[in-house]
Amino acid sequence: MKSINQFSWSKSRALLSTSVLAALVAACGGGGGASAPGTLGVSLTDAPACGFDAVNVTVTKVRINQSSTASENDGGWTDITLNPARKINLLDWNNGGITSLGETPLAAGHYSQLRLVLDPNTANGIVNSVVLEGSNIETPLVTPSAVQSGIKLVNEFDVLSGQRVDLLMDFDACKSIVLRGNGVYALKPVIKVVPFVLNGINGFVDTAMLPSGVMVTAQQNGVIVQTTAPNTTTGEFFLARLPAGTYDVVLTANGRSTAVIADVLVATPTSVVPVSNTVTRITMPTSLTRTVSGTAVLDPASTTELAYVAAKQTFGTTPTVTVKSVAADELNGGAYNLSLPIGEPLLGQFGTGILPIALPMQEGLAGKYSVAASATGYSTQLVSKDIFAADATQAFVLVPPLVP
Repeated sequence: MKSINQFSWSKSRALLSTSVLAALVAACGGGGGASAPGTLGVSLTDAPACGFDAVNVTVTKVRINQSSTASENDGGWTDITLNPARKINLLDWNNGGITSLGETPLAAGHYSQLRLVLDPNTANGIVNSVVLEGSNIETPLVTPSAVQSGIKLVNEFDVLSGQRVDLLMDFDACKSIVLRGNGVYALKPVIKVVPFVLNGINGFVDTAMLPSGVMVTAQQNGVIVQTTAPNTTTGEFFLARLPAGTYDVVLTANGRSTAVIADVLVATPTSVVPVSNTVTRITMPTSLTRTVSGTAVLDPASTTELAYVAAKQTFGTTPTVTVKSVAADELNGGAYNLSLPIGEPLLGQFGTGILPIALPMQEGLAGKYSVAASATGYSTQLVSKDIFAADATQAFVLVPPLVP
């Protein structure tokens, strides 16, 4: 996968530090009475998209309201309008990079809702699109009317008189693009508001692996919290803006064994934790691949929810990590296909954080996976698959949980 971001995390951190310093200076500038408005700045960042060279969305405005239940036609909205509307390739802003969407004066008070409003595609132009990896062809991205009226984000924050607040929207392009059959791609937005200050986990991979589509995730109990792709020149990666806690760092690549660094501690909201450097680059051996494929459907069917299928591996009793996850193609009978390495995975313990971190092969796990199908409002199903000798198939029918 191509990463277009050309800045290292360290440069991004310097830019952010400058921005935060400017915000603090503005906040301390004085001169405003109790009724003076504050200032809200909104920026955008991204986790990379799987299998795309570009994911383009065109932003027309950001809307802010004190009420979490306000509809698009209710009063009380303050708008940050982008004029002209701005077409943004989300993949330009991964690995910790950010782009500003603007700022506005805002009355002091408590706010509970943000909306990101997109311009729709029309017969006169494609403003929301994807470019498949290596294709150089811009394919329209279907944006439902609900998306065009504003992607609703419930996020509470306070604006104090005469002070500045900066919010950062993390637009997860990897989870937000859904194949709807026959080459049609639709936007199902997955966005969260994350801390503006830069922290997280950084490292370097062997540059020889970069053509293999390396992906790096920070996970907790097999749930992916953050995703990134290494810089396509330097091999540097940065899992940015992680809540303080302990994470398993999982590295995957096409035709390579999976590597896991377990129990990486991010101690504070400002901690930057290295797991490798230019001398101790992470590398994974080549591996044959096999597939788990089939269908995952919802019963009853849903107009809003999708089924997702994930392949997981468990190392002893812990950790359990997700190696790959895909959305089922609802317009193609719920079809899914997971291409997975069958080589022995690598596991290292972060421990004291002294580099290099050893990554020995884990005997007995070659080709062994747990395959989970899930959807919001439906019971998760889990089956074990051993694909070392042959591909496997599995059909899932997800139903709502039983109500006592």
